[in-house]
Amino acid sequence: MKKIILLLIGLTASVQSFAQEVDYRVKAKKLVSQMTLEEKASLCSGETAWSTKPIARLGIPSIFMTDGPHGLRKAEGFDFTNSVPSTCFPTASALASSWNPALAQKMGEALGIESQANDVQILLGPGVNMKRSPLGGRNFEYFSEDPVLAGKIAVGFINGVQSQGVGTSMKHFAANSQETERMSNSSNVDERTLNEIYFPAFEMAVKEAQPWTVMCSYNRVNGVYASENPYLLNQILKEKWGLKGFVVSDWGAVNERPLGVDAGLHLEMPASGGFNDKKIVEAVKKGTLSEARLDEIVTDLLAITLKAKDSHKKGIVVNKEKHNELARQVSGECIVLLKNDNAILPLKSSLKKVAIIGNFAKTPRYQGAGSSQVRPTQILNAFDELKKLAKGTEFSFASGYNIEGETDEAKIAEAVQNAKNSEVAIIFAGLPDSYESEGYDRNNMDLPAGHNKLIAAVSEVNKNIVVVLLNGAAVTMPWKKGVSAIAEAYLGGQAGGGAIADVLTGKVNPSGKLSETFPMRLEDTPTAMDFPSKDGNANYGEGIYIGYRYFDKKKIEPNFPFGYGLSYTTFAYSDIKSNTASAKDSDDITISVKVKNTGKVAGKEVIQLYVHEQETEIARPENELKHFEKIALLPGEEKTVSFKLTSRDFAYFNPKVHDWAIKSGKFDILVGSSSRDLPLKQTIDIQSTKTAKVALTRESLFKEFKKAPNSQEIYGQLVQSFTGENKKPETEDEKKAALFLEAMLADMPINKFLLLSGGKFTEENLQAILKAANQN
Repeated sequence: MKKIILLLIGLTASVQSFAQEVDYRVKAKKLVSQMTLEEKASLCSGETAWSTKPIARLGIPSIFMTDGPHGLRKAEGFDFTNSVPSTCFPTASALASSWNPALAQKMGEALGIESQANDVQILLGPGVNMKRSPLGGRNFEYFSEDPVLAGKIAVGFINGVQSQGVGTSMKHFAANSQETERMSNSSNVDERTLNEIYFPAFEMAVKEAQPWTVMCSYNRVNGVYASENPYLLNQILKEKWGLKGFVVSDWGAVNERPLGVDAGLHLEMPASGGFNDKKIVEAVKKGTLSEARLDEIVTDLLAITLKAKDSHKKGIVVNKEKHNELARQVSGECIVLLKNDNAILPLKSSLKKVAIIGNFAKTPRYQGAGSSQVRPTQILNAFDELKKLAKGTEFSFASGYNIEGETDEAKIAEAVQNAKNSEVAIIFAGLPDSYESEGYDRNNMDLPAGHNKLIAAVSEVNKNIVVVLLNGAAVTMPWKKGVSAIAEAYLGGQAGGGAIADVLTGKVNPSGKLSETFPMRLEDTPTAMDFPSKDGNANYGEGIYIGYRYFDKKKIEPNFPFGYGLSYTTFAYSDIKSNTASAKDSDDITISVKVKNTGKVAGKEVIQLYVHEQETEIARPENELKHFEKIALLPGEEKTVSFKLTSRDFAYFNPKVHDWAIKSGKFDILVGSSSRDLPLKQTIDIQSTKTAKVALTRESLFKEFKKAPNSQEIYGQLVQSFTGENKKPETEDEKKAALFLEAMLADMPINKFLLLSGGKFTEENLQAILKAANQN
């Protein structure tokens, strides 16, 4: 009975929620019907830098939106020196390294609460663009090089923020991979690559979390500005994925406003002083933009506006200390332990003297520069927090380098002397603010020269070196072999210093995994030859091969692979099972594995599932991440983890039919702790039930006719038409000759038969064969 009551309560809540959604659209349509043309156009742009226009006579409110993805940045106009204090959480590159969507949701909930407390209706984030190159200046603001990881973290984040009655604005759609010439550059990407790499994170978030808004990018996509691209904004976002909310421009991304309205860009930001509103009115009057289309756009926009205003909660007070503790927890789970020789970490309680070296230990770099830069409520530094947690240890300090990481021989000498007199030296290094930011891309992957020289010098006098990195993206590590431990702390937010202390002392067992590949050198990356592009065109010639997909295919050894991260305990994988050895692509397929904590301390592990197609008909990555789950295990504890696979997990995007397709065959399911450590394998034979129907034409290749519904008969007719013979090969010589002919003809368009058959193949033959091949 109790279950039935709970079910009825759930159904009632769902019905009420649905009714509210319908009411907002109904109310919006009614209001639109009462508007003048000028009023409709006015709603399509902002009133200020951050707010929308109200219409007082109709009771239409203004809503406020502001940055950012890891902390609220509410300011007046563009004066961000006076933005409101808010909790600065870890940036996206760090958050994704937690591989924990539930944690991202908790962070989102806190951001939603802070938005409510400051009367903000839409938070501009998260950023889910793919990391095409480690040089991307805004990589710290994006989650990953892999769309599945980015998508799942985004879903958690969006659900968290929106659970508090605050909307999100997922960005930047689409193919926004570089900062150089970002307002005019064209990302030239083939359809398959868009759908397999650059769309899926957006798609997953739209379908599973329905962000209230999506922000379009500055750049062009295949020559068309994203802000006026109907393929992106209407066909993909609205029609294919079912976005219920509206599309907002990145600030200043609008090109031709009427074209944008027609394509599906609802709101221009910031305010343009009515300049583009007049263009919309003129376009409707001239008949180049239909008023019915404008009505659709304004209705979408107004429905969310009404919902956002009604969702505002008065009297919300932020518990700053509680949110700081959450920021510390999140950051602690994002730190990735890359190296730990001789179990130098966690620091032993018996240590008497430890040298802390590097300005970042006392003045940490905790967030990126640009539109996501927030004013923190407080800042914790690792030096002070270490002293609190390890009271029996004496910590000395040497700055080691200047603020920009320049080499300072006197500071290095001081650091070396401190290291000589200490049992362990902990060096804090990374990238200064000026090295990575919105607005420009990085010049290289290197740390500042002063940081590298410092680490090398200290390594000569003390072999117990721990390097803690504070940076937003991958860096090179020429000193890697000379140090005992490396902890990648990324940009860990205002409480990152406390999180670092927690991990170094063992209060927190590190469980982060890299959300991006760390290359040995820039030359090993797929875009090394031309990134960032500076001639107005970024040609995505590497296609689907970015990140680990490229390193795996080229068999290049990375510095640290995607998905990699150590722990203070160990884990054992065993007993992979599938509910079937053979299945149709429409069947439910379940994979289970056992994971055991074989160490002496509690820890968390990220179980990663990749799929490999054994025999492909088109080029495909070696392995692709499809599922993951993070679990906590006590010492000696074992858990079974299960994954449900769908047809999409085996599919590739076929541009000939503009849809996903699967070739029948064997697929290996690989499970492990990183993209390069996959000890478990289960092979499944998949039978494709969805045959891609490709219309055969005069330009179709000879080999393509093998796939026609009545292929044997048609294939034979083609050979006969070309050779003039209707005879099956019998002798060995005849069979070899037939195979040779088939190989020669395989890649030939059949219209060439008209020219090369000596008159044996006619136009009538061609038309008859095309008709037969395309039936059914």
